[in-house]
Amino acid sequence: MNCYKMANTRFQEIGVDTEKVLARLDKIALSLHCWQGDDVAGFENAGALDGGLAVTGNHPGRARNGNELRADLDFAFTLIPGPKRVNLHAIYAEPSGKKKPGRDELTADDFAPFMDWAADRRIGLDFNPTFFAHPMAASGMTLSSPDKAVRKYWIRHGIACRKIAEAFGKRLKNCCITNFWIPDGYKDIAADRMAPRKRLIESLDEIFAEKIDQKCNRDSLESKLFGIGSESYVTGSHEFYMGYALSRGKMICLDSGHFHPTESIADKISSLMLFSNELMLHVSRGVRWDSDHAVILNDELRAIAEEVVRHQLDNKVHIGLDYFDGSINRIAAWAIGARATRLALLTAMLAPAKALAEMEKKGDFTGRLVTMETMKTMPVQAVWNEYCRRAGVPTDGEWLEMIRSYEKKTLAERK
Repeated sequence: MNCYKMANTRFQEIGVDTEKVLARLDKIALSLHCWQGDDVAGFENAGALDGGLAVTGNHPGRARNGNELRADLDFAFTLIPGPKRVNLHAIYAEPSGKKKPGRDELTADDFAPFMDWAADRRIGLDFNPTFFAHPMAASGMTLSSPDKAVRKYWIRHGIACRKIAEAFGKRLKNCCITNFWIPDGYKDIAADRMAPRKRLIESLDEIFAEKIDQKCNRDSLESKLFGIGSESYVTGSHEFYMGYALSRGKMICLDSGHFHPTESIADKISSLMLFSNELMLHVSRGVRWDSDHAVILNDELRAIAEEVVRHQLDNKVHIGLDYFDGSINRIAAWAIGARATRLALLTAMLAPAKALAEMEKKGDFTGRLVTMETMKTMPVQAVWNEYCRRAGVPTDGEWLEMIRSYEKKTLAERK
């Protein structure tokens, strides 16, 4: 009897059908963030990254253009089991004309290479307006700026991005999620915290007034606790976006690196889903601050997966990766994070959720804790290996040499 059959038998003893689990897991698509492949550089050649963002490390082989970035994603796909999507930022436009459009002039045609690529692979695309690394964001304020011309520029950008996302959804027959995050805030103590938020409401209302087919695009809004240069005040706080999104019928995006280091987004999921139909998650790993380390299988990731799985939120919670680590091989960073996230979901699905809930309901807290502890030594690895085998990707311990070979043959040529 092979390891998977033995594991299947063991899980059946606690009332879990591993075949049903694998089928359920294979219906959840993870959205891979394109900006891990090039350190959020994009294709504008705009210069240094700003907006409170920082990428550390200079591992060789960073993608320098769209073709290299797509090739790296293709290779990453061979290492990651399960359905995948790709998440783009507006700075990854590849206009065909000699004159580069401003961000407020972008159209879907400027992303044709990525749309063609995604169509060939039958995957969906997600999208993000880029409100940083631009002269019109130099003050640290965009949609909440006191300067009307600055606000209008970024409003036009937001409208353009939603139209682009709508075109993605139509072309790929796969609804795009457009996520709005802005870096707006103050380094030092704010004298008026309300006025920027009022301006932000007005700006967002104007952006969302543009009619977009909800079958092709849906919007989410992402908060942040603080950023570099906005340590004392952030216009788009969690409370602001929670109120705005719920009152406007939009999705809230929870980024696991955008809260206090000791605060987990896992506990927020069940609360928000009582008031919202959908939720967007950006899975990251902050160390001390929003440092965007590659995601690993830690307690927080497990807790996030458990909340999604136990409450049957597979089709209501959308999961994307969001980190940028230039200190290690960037393709390995994609693989590490995506594999860890899917393994966390698998582990959560293999737990006897109904039995645990029933114990809790009856007040059998002893049985609940014993069962949770027992799960820690159940043969999850055997089920994971079987999932990888069926997906045609390497199991743990088999793919590192593939990464190193790609680095020697491909990445080392990029100077």
